Amino acid sequence: MDILIRPETAVDIAAIEQVTIAAFDGKPYSDQTEHLVVNALRAADVLSLSLVAEVNGSVVGHIGFSKVTIDGKDLDWYGIGPVSVSSEHQKRGIGSRLIREGMTAIRELGAKGCVLEGSPDYYQRFGFKPYIGLIYKGAPAPEYFMAFPFTIEIPQGKVEFHRSFYINA
Repeated sequence: MDILIRPETAVDIAAIEQVTIAAFDGKPYSDQTEHLVVNALRAADVLSLSLVAEVNGSVVGHIGFSKVTIDGKDLDWYGIGPVSVSSEHQKRGIGSRLIREGMTAIRELGAKGCVLEGSPDYYQRFGFKPYIGLIYKGAPAPEYFMAFPFTIEIPQGKVEFHRSFYINA
């Protein structure tokens, strides 16, 4: 299976929405608003990086990156979210490719690190792990909020994603 990872274009927006809806459908940890988060990030012009995975000319996956603040400051850290792969294409390495290529791309943009909320079992394989000094109040438990620093210096403080993440708050 040939997988092409590329930046989103305007013609991908509807497909990204459908993939995101399908990817989270029926998941007990989801409130089914992930597609609204992506749309809100795009509308606010804060989706710093948006990549799609394409198989045979169809969008089957998506990942978004946007800046986060730490104690209210822009320290060139980014947040991942959401990562979506259509259900029929899951467990084929597409999500992993999106994460790895996205991490490389934000590093090239000057990112100093990346954070996310998600499954430790999944994201620790990419090098993400919890850091005691980085705090995100929205995580169900501390181990679900993880970071991947690109530099030796790891900031301390309260992490906030863009307000688009808090659609249901």
